[in-house]
Amino acid sequence: MLIRNCAGGVVFHGDTVLLLKNDKEEWVFPKGVIRSNQLAHEVAVARVQYEAGVTSKIVEPAGQTSYEFYSTSRRRPVCNRITWYLMLSDSDKALPNREQGFTDGGFYPYAEALEKVTYSQDRSLLSFSHKRLAEQKEVSI
Repeated sequence: MLIRNCAGGVVFHGDTVLLLKNDKEEWVFPKGVIRSNQLAHEVAVARVQYEAGVTSKIVEPAGQTSYEFYSTSRRRPVCNRITWYLMLSDSDKALPNREQGFTDGGFYPYAEALEKVTYSQDRSLLSFSHKRLAEQKEVSI
């Protein structure tokens, strides 16, 4: 099995969150493979920019998920291990990268995003990230 380390972001603008719809009709967060000489947090920020056209900054780590699939092009199973970051953007403008297979996307109200997101792991990640963001706002008041 090929194991790939990845990084991505759960990006908020106010009470909206960034989601992308891929060519498999799945609603997901931006993420990408960590290549040699790259750091996870750098990849997360870069992938948010590349996949969604969104400039963001990291607030804190948000956790890790993993999933397995069979790659027909590689003809073997692949496991993606993703390190996630809670991130903020100053803008709610997004431009899904169609060349990367994203057919739709943008910032959605939290409740709507929770309904849209395809995978239960991502739903849990979104719920956790939203809670952490709310806790941080309480502390800063």
